[in-house]
Amino acid sequence: MTRAHTVVAKTFVSKQFFVFLLTGGFAAAVNWGSRIVFNLWMPYSAAIVVAYVAGMITAFVLAKIFVFRQSTQSAGRSVLFFTLVNLVGILQTWAVSVGLAYYVFPRLGITWHDREIAHLIGVMIPVFTSYIGHKKFSFKH
Repeated sequence: MTRAHTVVAKTFVSKQFFVFLLTGGFAAAVNWGSRIVFNLWMPYSAAIVVAYVAGMITAFVLAKIFVFRQSTQSAGRSVLFFTLVNLVGILQTWAVSVGLAYYVFPRLGITWHDREIAHLIGVMIPVFTSYIGHKKFSFKH
């Protein structure tokens, strides 16, 4: 590997962001999978919100343990900021999921697993905004 390639590789995706993607991916799977289960007992829109909370708890624990280990903030302050950052994320997830499932996909004639696909896209949207928010506020060091 050349020096230029090494520099590009290091600046393209940091190790911290890569670990964030892995732990966040697992939390997103918890979010997405639990929405399907919650949807058995509640409407789609409500299931998205409850599933997001399940994913958010998973994400906090994994981020604290594996991603932002050098954080000097108290756990209480981290939880507060983590919740605030995720309020933005849940709004993004909900708007994209509901918008696609109820408005965009029906107009395009998409019916095959439309809610699952809409929610999967919705869960993926806040990845970058969440990383920046958690790095700057939730787990600041």
